[in-house]
Amino acid sequence: MTWPLLVVLLVVVAVVVAVTVLCVARSRRLDRLHQRTDAARVGLERSLARRAEVATRVTRALGPGAPATLDGAARAAGAGSVRPLPRSADGTEARELVENTLSRALAVVDRSRLDADLRAELADAERLVVLARRVHNDAVRDTLDLRSRRLVRWLRLHGTAPLPGYFEIAESLPAPVTTVGWTPRPADPVG
Repeated sequence: MTWPLLVVLLVVVAVVVAVTVLCVARSRRLDRLHQRTDAARVGLERSLARRAEVATRVTRALGPGAPATLDGAARAAGAGSVRPLPRSADGTEARELVENTLSRALAVVDRSRLDADLRAELADAERLVVLARRVHNDAVRDTLDLRSRRLVRWLRLHGTAPLPGYFEIAESLPAPVTTVGWTPRPADPVG
């Protein structure tokens, strides 16, 4: 074997090893991202179920003075957390539509009529939904970004994993709760 042929052979072997290591690393990273997306979806489902449960309690607490759509929206959201809802023809999840309806119904609730504990629990549940949705959509974005890479597409490193989708609902946060009697401390003088 001649010297140039040996060099070419070593270069080819090095390239094959490098591509193999890169493929294994990308495949493992993609698997971790899919697991992260699945875990984020479970967290989102739990936070949506909690909000629906709190909305049901808000409906009971308000009694006949509750907005007409709140009870139906809370029931529909609660049913969606028990069984998955199908996607509509335009690709929007039916769950997104149900959750948006619940968000709109909760936005018109007069929270001053609720006791302090229930009002705080509702605000906490709404904040948790916003946070869980952001975590889920960040995980989906990262997964879709890696799946769009040329090497992953060409070699089909994603395997049979389904393409994850964003969960888009309106973010409705109530006004921040202020602490009674709290005043900001003036800044220390620069000296």
